[in-house]
Amino acid sequence: MAEQLAQHLSNVAIFSYLSQTDLQVIEKYMFFNTINPGEFVFKEGEKGDYVCFVIHGTLEVIKINSNDQPVVLTHLNKGASIGEMALIDRLTRSASVRASVPTGLVVLTRKGFEMILRLHPEIGINILKGVASLLSLNLRKTSEQLAQFMPTLG
Repeated sequence: MAEQLAQHLSNVAIFSYLSQTDLQVIEKYMFFNTINPGEFVFKEGEKGDYVCFVIHGTLEVIKINSNDQPVVLTHLNKGASIGEMALIDRLTRSASVRASVPTGLVVLTRKGFEMILRLHPEIGINILKGVASLLSLNLRKTSEQLAQFMPTLG
């Protein structure tokens, strides 16, 4: 099972800076969770203290718009991560995440991540590099989408 989990984690962008050996180290701080269709992984506004990695299935990211209506922002599939900001800040969840189909997740809690940082600092730093890269990419995509709604200059 260990090789299998490490193999799944190698497909997750946040872990792109880690070797197979590093993945085998961090899997000891993670656990599996199965989410049924319609179940929420977490809801917007809840306290965030874990990140999840999609092993199989599909999740939908839902945000409440200015009219207090839920809208689906995106769908996440195998290899995606959700809740990575929870490893960095202590703010509430910025969106809700719900399973569309039976979905398998690997979960890393903030406590588990802090143990990795303390006991395996080089691995922790490389995870932070992966989180920073992912957040940067997401910010770039958001900026591109926002620009399409902005008035042109001149």
